[in-house]
Order: sequence, then C-alpha cells, then structure tokens
Amino acid sequence: MEATTLRIRMETTSHRNFNRRPNRIGLRRLTAAVASFTISAAACSQLRADIPWSEVVQRLAYENEKLARRPQGHNGEYFVVCTLYYTPKESGFTFERGFDATPITKPGLHGRTFPRDFLRSVKKEGFGRIVTPANGRHYIRYNGGNSFAFASHPTGGGGVLVDRYSAAIRSSQGSLRHGAIVETSSPEVQKIFGSTRWKIMDTGGGLRRWQIDCYFGEDEPLGPGKLQGRPRATTFEYAYANARIIM
Repeated sequence: MEATTLRIRMETTSHRNFNRRPNRIGLRRLTAAVASFTISAAACSQLRADIPWSEVVQRLAYENEKLARRPQGHNGEYFVVCTLYYTPKESGFTFERGFDATPITKPGLHGRTFPRDFLRSVKKEGFGRIVTPANGRHYIRYNGGNSFAFASHPTGGGGVLVDRYSAAIRSSQGSLRHGAIVETSSPEVQKIFGSTRWKIMDTGGGLRRWQIDCYFGEDEPLGPGKLQGRPRATTFEYAYANARIIM
C-alpha cells in the first residue's frame, strides 16, 4: 500500500487623406488590430493575474455568514471558491518551452534524473507522470522535505484520484468534510471541468477555508514560471460557487 502523499498548494505571488473605401478598409483593419491586441492583452493579463485572496476571503466570509444566519443555518450549503490542481506530465517540461529542464535527482528516486522544473511542479501538485516508468510505476510523488518516491497512481487520503471528480479542502468545515460528496452550482466550473459533482478525498496544506481544489487530471503545464501550476488545456484560475453536501 502506498503512503498518502503530501501535497502543498502554494499561492503564487501572486503583456492623410484617403478616399472613403480605403479609409473604411483601413478603419476596419485598425479596429480588428485593436480588438486583437485587446483580447491578447486581456488573455495575457488573465494568465499573469494572481488570485486576489484578500478579496476572495472577504467575499467567502460575507456569503457564509449570511448562510449561517438563516434559521436552518448552513444546512449543508456553503459558498466556496473553486480552484484547480492537476498531475503535471514530465513530457511538457522542455528547454524548448522555456522550462529549466536540467536533469537532477532527489532522495527516493534511486539516481533517476528528471527536469528540475518538473520536480518543482510535483512538489506543489503532489504527483507527476513520468515518461519512462520505474518498475512499472508511471508516477512520482512528493513525500515532504526533499524526498520523492515512485508511485502507481496519483492518490489522496481517499484513494486514487479521479479526473474531474476528486477534490481537496484544507480541513473539515462543518459538513464540508473529508469523504463528503458535493454538488457545485457554477456555470464556469461546469464549463471547465464538465462536472458539478465532487468527492472530497484529498487535502492540501496551503488551501483556504471554504476553498475546494478540484482535480483536473493529467496534462502538460501551460507554461514556465507561474503558469506551470496550470494545465495546458485551460487558463482557469478560480470561480465562486454554491456548494451543497449531497452525501
């Protein structure tokens, strides 16, 4: 039986005169160029943006206080912020993509080397998928300190993680507890994950109160630096949701 991994969710600390027809064409081109630049700038801004935790914490406290004041109290309902974690794939950590891919080893890896940024990402996310299996094990996990180990699957305190179903919280908060199954009401979360139902089966030392960290699955990282904490398939950072305990 594999030991439960230690997963650390660290907050990132948180780019004359023309005739009428040519003038119209020029204006359309200029408008398109400006629109394109605006969209690109907005996208880059979104990618660089950190979660505004001071604002988020205040909003969570306010909304949950309102729920607690109801005659029935929370009654299994919470206002949460949904974030994302994933299992990074070694294959995406290359010099060509801007990563520090210097091969290094760590205690527990038996001399096997991996890209430096890949191991940094594994330290944050808890697990990583390796290109070449070690004795049939396709993953490495972070054990705490400076230690790693090979693993058969990404796991949490409740077993093997399931894409777009497993989730993590900081600790038990009323009925929002380890083992609970939660239904989230958020169009954005449903769009990104294709799911509204989550089982709390993992924990993260850096998580906040009323934060649900949703497991996306395996993917290469979006990019180097801050972006390696996000899968390549999405730029999703966070979304508010109403969460109801259904089991």
